[in-house]
Amino acid sequence: MNSTNRSLNVSSIPGPQDIKRKVLANGVTVLARSNFNSASVVVSGYLGGGSLLDPLDKLGLAHFTSLALMRGTQKHNFQQLFNELESVGASLGFGASVHNINLGGRCLSEDLPLMTSILADCILEPTFPNEYLERLRAQLLTSLTIRAQDTAEMASLTFDQLLFPGHPYGLPEDGYIETIQRITQKDLVDFHKAHFRPENMAIVVVGAVEPEAAFDLLENKLGLWQNTVEKQIVNLPSITPPKKTTRKHIPIPGKSQSDLVMGSLGPKRHAPDYLAASIGNNILGQFGMMGRIGDSVREQAGLAYYASTSVNSWIEAGSWEVSAGVNPVNIDKAIHLIIGELEKFCSEPVTAEEIEDSKSNYIGRLPISLESNSGVANSILNLERFSLGLDYLQRYPSLINAITPAEILETAQRYINPKNLIIVSAGSKSKRKWQDADRD
Repeated sequence: MNSTNRSLNVSSIPGPQDIKRKVLANGVTVLARSNFNSASVVVSGYLGGGSLLDPLDKLGLAHFTSLALMRGTQKHNFQQLFNELESVGASLGFGASVHNINLGGRCLSEDLPLMTSILADCILEPTFPNEYLERLRAQLLTSLTIRAQDTAEMASLTFDQLLFPGHPYGLPEDGYIETIQRITQKDLVDFHKAHFRPENMAIVVVGAVEPEAAFDLLENKLGLWQNTVEKQIVNLPSITPPKKTTRKHIPIPGKSQSDLVMGSLGPKRHAPDYLAASIGNNILGQFGMMGRIGDSVREQAGLAYYASTSVNSWIEAGSWEVSAGVNPVNIDKAIHLIIGELEKFCSEPVTAEEIEDSKSNYIGRLPISLESNSGVANSILNLERFSLGLDYLQRYPSLINAITPAEILETAQRYINPKNLIIVSAGSKSKRKWQDADRD
């Protein structure tokens, strides 16, 4: 066992010995872990019903629905909901992703019954009052107007469209101005009725509460919930890697900075090579001063205000991306320099020093990520979301230590082809054509 593994007390990491799991009779999955060192409790969860269920002409419907859940229910109007939460210093919120409606809340342990009651009320009996829907619509439209002028947002959005054509991963969960304008109150009511289902729900409770008490509370509030509407089956299109390099620029006049996103597909979160990709990505564009990419493009060449990489992994697929903020006149040089770094990364193993530094970083920051109730709750929720197993966090140091330079190289070659990249920039347009730029 290596020294980084020895320095980590794995028995103190959440695992099967203290994470309790129960599936209610109606299919709701509840996970709980006690922590009486804190007087608070964190609730985190999801239920199936994300943007992959949105009609294309009403994209953003799941997101709109999730935000509208707390605008009024059968038992509480908008003001009452927030007054009850604020009176005890609690918080609760909903959002949406491609696959799920997400939820999160925090309260003192003594107020958990109130929290679960309001949570169940919002999920089971929202009324979607028109007055507040129109206010919410105005907020969403304002946000989308701002997005259209954000170079980083537009580059990222267009990158996803080109990398995942015809797939929900290529579409923004918050929709477009024209699709949000089409959504009616009936659309929200129908979406809620059709897609909110107990068998698609997982909820995690972490903090000053016994697991059995958490189970009893949630069973009392959600245990009788049923949805008899026939479940909609979504057949997602296949996802294939780019077969050529595609370059696109989104002109946003008057910007002093252009943002650049380039890359290809990455692994699914549950893929066997996910951790090798993650460690490799740390070396390529995260660790220290943003890894090799940051050192080359920002520190040495001075071509970018920032430059880093990311591996974003979901249920169906993922992306491996390079992001940079550059002066518009330096876009082409930055692209070529990044391609050069990707070619090097895919042609030779990382060094022993690079991989050991990254392993120590990953293992060392695991306990830090689990210091708060919210960190533990989110980690447990991901164990459930991606079917990683309740012992995954305890196995994690060994999994990291087992990764080799050869495995990272093989993984990089599997996903990154420097000749077949999606390259998107957004901002003021450079007068130079990137194909003709000098390669540094």
